[in-house]
Formats: sequence, C-alpha cells, structure tokens
Amino acid sequence: MLRVTLGGPELDGFPEDANGGYIKLRLAEANADSKKPLVRTYTVRHYDPATRDLDVDFVIHDSDGPAVSWAQTCKPGDEIMVGGPGPKRLLDFSADWFLLVGDMSALPAISANIERMSADAKGYALLEIIHENDRQDLDSPPNLQVDWIVNSEPESHNGVLLDHVKALDWLPGRPSVWVAGEFSQSLSIRSLMKTSRKITREQMYASSYWQIGQTEDGHKISKQQATDT
Repeated sequence: MLRVTLGGPELDGFPEDANGGYIKLRLAEANADSKKPLVRTYTVRHYDPATRDLDVDFVIHDSDGPAVSWAQTCKPGDEIMVGGPGPKRLLDFSADWFLLVGDMSALPAISANIERMSADAKGYALLEIIHENDRQDLDSPPNLQVDWIVNSEPESHNGVLLDHVKALDWLPGRPSVWVAGEFSQSLSIRSLMKTSRKITREQMYASSYWQIGQTEDGHKISKQQATDT
C-alpha cells in the first residue's frame, strides 16, 4: 500500500467529514480510444481541513495501472485534478453487531467505518492483505475482532475471504454487513449473505472496487450487468 498526500488551496471547502467517500482522479495520460484523460476512482482515507491534507491510499499490484504508476512517480509540486467527494457508504450503526469484509482496495473505506464505531461495538472485520507488512494500526473497539488474512496472490487465489466468512461464528442479534473488494469474490459473499444468512438489502452494503483482468471501465460494465441480472 502506498499513501499519497494531496494538498493546496484548491482544497478549501472540501468537506471535513469526507473520510470513506470516493474521489475521481483525472490523470494526464490520454485514453487511446477517446483521447480524453483517464479517470480513476479512489477512497478518501483522511482529510484534515486545518492543513488541507488529503490522504489517498494506492494498492500496489504486480501489474499496476496508470493511477498507481502516477502515485509511484509523483513528487512534491506535481498536480492532478480531483473530483468529488462522492457519498460515504456507512454501516448501520444502530445494528447489534457488525461484519466488515474486504481486501486492500476496501481498506480505506473499512477503516473510516471502524473509526465511526462506538466503544462498545462488536463484530468482525476480515481484511485480506497482500503482505504481512500491509497491516495497519486501526483504532478499533476492543470487541471488534480484526483478522488480517495474508494472500500474496489475490488474482490467482481468489475466494480466500469467502472461505473465512463461511467459517465465522454468527453472532445473535441484528447485524449490519459491509462487503467490498474484487468483483467475483464480493458477488459470492453477497450471495452467501442473502441465501444462507438471510441478510436483507437494508442490512448490507455490498460492492466491488476492481475486477481481475479488467480495467476500471470494463469493471463498470460487469457491475452494471450484475445489477441488471
């Protein structure tokens, strides 16, 4: 994981409570088909209105796209256009307990949710990371069990999170479920929640932030097709 801090007077007026919302990064590299700049979606990890520092986390893969390439080579003084922020996807904090499931692409949004929990919140956070050193210090309630699951090859060993979800001891009461990450794995976990655990739409946020073998544009098409079916 690589964190880049954006800043400058242009961030005056950026919403203070934007942690966990999404932004659009407009890259200078042109799209070969349309000749328009590429746009990529990322999560606001943290924004400090006093310093106008906007932290964005990038997941480093073996085959990195244009946004990660920019993050790895940018230097102080470089500029990038930022759109947003879009809405946050939050847990239902009135629930009896919580289940958060995601890979590193979802970690910034999951972290923002955990930071909003009350001190007596309970449940599980299942977090898939690529390397052991990708663990982060989370300000989590003592009764939230945080499991860091190392999967060094997420593109070839997909489904690790699903296996861990199946093995959970289900808690009594009304849960609020939050799932995001790779497309096919997120779909599988959502299906499990709906069929085996009878979780309703109102009790669950389930989405995907990327798809194996697809660009962001291709992933958007897959998400739309999944919604239509």
